[in-house]
Amino acid sequence: MYKQVLESISGIEIFPVVALLLFFLMFMAILLWIFLIDKKTITRMSNIPLDETENINSHGGLK
Repeated sequence: MYKQVLESISGIEIFPVVALLLFFLMFMAILLWIFLIDKKTITRMSNIPLDETENINSHGGLK
């Protein structure tokens, strides 16, 4: 049943190609960001959950 419905939609064959392209581009962008980010930023982000000096969370309320 699904095959017949999908075959009746014109232009649907481009969607898997677009989805694969978007996935690949996002994956490559994340890899590029990981390799280009500096060590100081990585250390700061890794310490965010352990930082007790921050009194306000992302929603504006107190911890």
